[in-house]
Amino acid sequence: MRPSANGVPDDEAPDRWRMLLLVACAELLGMSVWFAGSAVAPELQQRWSLSSAQVGWLTTAVQLGFVGGTALSALLNLADIVAARRLFAVSALLAAAINLLLPVVPSFSQALITRALCGAALAGVYPPAMKMAATWFRARRGMAVGAVVGALTVGKAGPYLAYVVPGVTLSGVVAVTSGATALAAALVWLGYRDGPYAFPSRRFSWQLITTVTRTRRWRLAMGGYLGHMAELYSYWTWIPAFLLASAAAHGDMAHGDMGQHPERTVARVSALSFAVIAVGGAGCLWGGVVADRIGRERLVVIAMAISGACGALIGFAFGGSWWILAPLALVWGFFVIADSAQFSVLVTESVPPHAVGTALTMQTSLGFLLTTITIQLVPWMQVRAGWAWAFALLSLGPMAGIVAIRRLR
Repeated sequence: MRPSANGVPDDEAPDRWRMLLLVACAELLGMSVWFAGSAVAPELQQRWSLSSAQVGWLTTAVQLGFVGGTALSALLNLADIVAARRLFAVSALLAAAINLLLPVVPSFSQALITRALCGAALAGVYPPAMKMAATWFRARRGMAVGAVVGALTVGKAGPYLAYVVPGVTLSGVVAVTSGATALAAALVWLGYRDGPYAFPSRRFSWQLITTVTRTRRWRLAMGGYLGHMAELYSYWTWIPAFLLASAAAHGDMAHGDMGQHPERTVARVSALSFAVIAVGGAGCLWGGVVADRIGRERLVVIAMAISGACGALIGFAFGGSWWILAPLALVWGFFVIADSAQFSVLVTESVPPHAVGTALTMQTSLGFLLTTITIQLVPWMQVRAGWAWAFALLSLGPMAGIVAIRRLR
């Protein structure tokens, strides 16, 4: 047994590892609908003749819906007054059902509405899962939440992997991801229960948000988290387009017709896009284990420093050999998310126990609100300076985050 921050040892209940595995699997399955629209963007782009900026809105709409859902949840204290098991299961079923609408909507504007509603439903899937894992761990909470965030990272990458399979269409990707999310709801509803460190619930109160925002440690943790989020989803959203453009510049696609075997290049880009996001799952687990040993703040600074450096350097590999570009993209994918769970753990440790759910929901709401802006910055930069410099601007996020976390230390 290892002592926790308050001197109380972790409980050795045998169910804690089984529950962590259950929550991690549920997150992996439940978050698979997040990038379902983005993964099939080439098919939607051809169907509706979309521009690059419009393609970006397939992700931004999910982010905006998630922001709206988490904001409403925070205002109503849902994460602290509704059992996490119930909130997760109902929200996951809603997300699965809404996702099924994507192949049948007749217009791009209606597609954006479905993506936004799907994001709003996922507001009841993401934050509650971190809270559920935290009820089973104290000393190893960084590892536990890291495992959950790592699982959802792999889950978000899932649609890209599904799209690599020959013959898979938009409808197939949507059906698979919706089925996975519905299965996640069943797993949590039938198999989960709170652990020995469950957070107390309380009645609704408008003052709960004030309690959270007045906490200095929460504000500093938020500063680091916002710097992290300014980079994360912009990278995840645009790395497939960056890789495809790089392949064209390198000569893998000739004269705009994608060469004699365009499907091979698209499949390679989709596979690497999956790997770039999925490798973050290992990054989250590594970050959680290391943070429990050296301290969360120190781990966060290391991860953001490496991640920011990758953002500044990857442009120099544009149009070059994939033997250079792919490893750099994978290293960035590993470290860009390695610190994510630790911000959530810092939040659980910085506010009163009865406000943990609201604090986590506010954290994710504000962070994802920022992503709706930074996602649009990448194509703006690409138009003005080219793909070689499109990601360089994102390095400012980790730099600002490091400043906040050093003050927290």
